[in-house]
Order: sequence, then structure tokens, then C-alpha cells
Amino acid sequence: MRKDILLVDGYNIIGDWPELKMIRDRDLTEARDLLIEKMAEFQAYKGWEVKIIFDAHMVPGVGRNYAHHRVEVCYTRENETADERIEKLVRELKNIETRVYVATSDYAEQSMTFGSGALRISARELRTNTQLVERDIENKVKDTKNLRRGRSLPLSEDVAEFFDKWRRNRR
Repeated sequence: MRKDILLVDGYNIIGDWPELKMIRDRDLTEARDLLIEKMAEFQAYKGWEVKIIFDAHMVPGVGRNYAHHRVEVCYTRENETADERIEKLVRELKNIETRVYVATSDYAEQSMTFGSGALRISARELRTNTQLVERDIENKVKDTKNLRRGRSLPLSEDVAEFFDKWRRNRR
């Protein structure tokens, strides 16, 4: 089974998306956190593995990796750019069973990663895809709420949840 991995040039995306750029101008940490949340939703919905790479020069301390909302967040080491880390990750991750996408609007980075066998996604394309995912999630939540309202017997949420778990376990 093929695995899809999305590498996101964090500060490039923040600098491109209007809603993140506006937040960044007053609070960079909040803009990063919002991007991570959006990518976590994207990852959960699409089933892709997502890694967001940030240049460490914007954050004090040495390079580090950690998981946040199950998204891997990487800060580069001192004197290492996000572009360099992304190129290295593409070489490490790309194989027959793994499709690697790189989300950036940096033309030089797009060319380099495309030449390494990764697929490119512009910041605008990623924003559009993220908005479609958010819209689809909202619609599924509405449909679920409407389905619950349409039951003929009024049930409390606890009882409805019990029956739903029971129904799923019987399959």
C-alpha cells in the first residue's frame, strides 16, 4: 500500500496564507500553532503523514523535532535552512512505496524537490485543499447532527452513544 507524506515549509506557508500572515504580524507562535492545527486536520482527514519544517533562526534554541496533534514539527539546526532539511527528507523518504509532496511557494525549492522525485504543492493549492477538507468536515458534522435529530425516539446523548457503540461492535 502506498504511503503519502506531506512536507510543509512552515514559514513559507505562513507568509503566503493571508489569515496566517495577519496573525504572524502580531504573534508568530499563534500563527505556527494555527498552521499545525490545520495540518493536523488535513492529516487526519486525508490519512497522509504530515511534517512541518520551520527554520530555527526564527526560534531560539537548537534544532528539534516533536509531535503536536500527531503532526511532526521540525525546527532546523543552527545554520540549516528549512529548504535544506526538506531536500534531505525527500532523499530519505522517497521510494517506490512512498509518495512525497512538498508544500512551498519557493520556486527554487519546488524545482529542487521536483528534481529529487517529490511532487510539489504550492501554498495556494495547499490552502485550497485545506479549506475543502475543513468544509467537508463541517458538512459531515452537520449531517451527523441532523441524523441524530431525525431519530424517532428521543434519546439522551449517553444512551445514543451506548447504542452506537453497541451497534458498531455487533458488525
